Amino acid sequence: MKQIKIEGGRTLTGTIKISGAKNSAVALVPASILSDGIVKIDNIPNISDINALDEILRYLGAKVSLDNGLMTINPKEIKNKKIPKEVSSKLRASYYFMSALLGKYKHVEMYFPGGCKIGARPIDQTLKGFEALGAIVEEKDNKFIISATELKGGHVYLDMPSVGATINTMLVAVKAKGLTIIENAAKEPEIVNVATFLNNMGAKITGAGTSEIRIRGVEKLKGCFAEVIPDRIETGTYIIAGALLGDNLRIENIIPEHVESLTLKLKEMGVKMKIGNSYIVINKCLKPKHVNLKTLGYPGFPTDLQQPITTLLTQCTGVSTLEETIYENRFQNVPYLNKMGANIKISGKKIKIKGPTPLKGAKVTATDLRAGACLILAALIAKGTTTIKDIDHVLRGYEKILEKLTNVGAKITME
Repeated sequence: MKQIKIEGGRTLTGTIKISGAKNSAVALVPASILSDGIVKIDNIPNISDINALDEILRYLGAKVSLDNGLMTINPKEIKNKKIPKEVSSKLRASYYFMSALLGKYKHVEMYFPGGCKIGARPIDQTLKGFEALGAIVEEKDNKFIISATELKGGHVYLDMPSVGATINTMLVAVKAKGLTIIENAAKEPEIVNVATFLNNMGAKITGAGTSEIRIRGVEKLKGCFAEVIPDRIETGTYIIAGALLGDNLRIENIIPEHVESLTLKLKEMGVKMKIGNSYIVINKCLKPKHVNLKTLGYPGFPTDLQQPITTLLTQCTGVSTLEETIYENRFQNVPYLNKMGANIKISGKKIKIKGPTPLKGAKVTATDLRAGACLILAALIAKGTTTIKDIDHVLRGYEKILEKLTNVGAKITME
């Protein structure tokens, strides 16, 4: 894997334009194969996760082109083939092909999906949705064989509002006979994006963005055009960078409502920002106040920003607490922050961050996508030079992150 070196302490000024949402795009691309016609998806981020999905599409026989963020997918010649382990293990989102193929062909064979090692990430809620619609699930040695003589609408109650399970159930239900009701559904903006895409194809979905989604099955889905929403996690990461080092740092092409749980916390800390219809201008906060945080499903504070904001909490006066309620192994960034000079203690699902503590450059490792983003932010404010190994984890989820930060004043070199 690649590594980067960052020289800390440089002010960030200028404009960063936000890319399409990774967590939307990785669902929209597999969902496209449900269509009987050509699909165009705009604002696709240039990240390695998309390259992995492109590989699966081509393996199945789809014709794919990607030009300046516009992906065109022709699924007319797709063959329902077993998706091998070396392909499915590249990313978590490969399991959206599981539901799309099951919904279209009533049969799918593939291996357990991959993704960052941030704790147990079972797909039991997804499989529960499949079974509620009439599918039979067989699993052996991490390989799934899922079949249905007929897919029928059903009542699905999710034990937790899982984004993946909500989207997967929608993808199977759009061509199932009758009405499907998903209760305790996740409410994330990415789910609304996927539902809108499917409705543009001719699906009949209502309630996306609420805790109850209703899907009336249809026989055919047509080609359509869709656009990926701006990435709220990328937005949040750069907003945090601005609170640490910004001098009128402008972050544009955003939906402010999608990052309100973050901006309200930053205001509580004393961070100054100007919020427009599609942009935020933010400045460094000299003495941010300590806060308490708890990750929750949308519209709560997102787990994907938990690690990035930990860097900012090291600069707050007093003791901040942060509770992670989604994943149990999402503090892998903490030992590296402590190595850089932070004072963080882990206690079960909570961490306590005593600050402010000056950070110094060190050799650290990006253990996963958001941990890597956290360490980039730490390196930007650290005294001296920080080397971050395994940076590929970050590149798979943030489009041109090194280029975007360099353009606003950061000094970063790739090795």
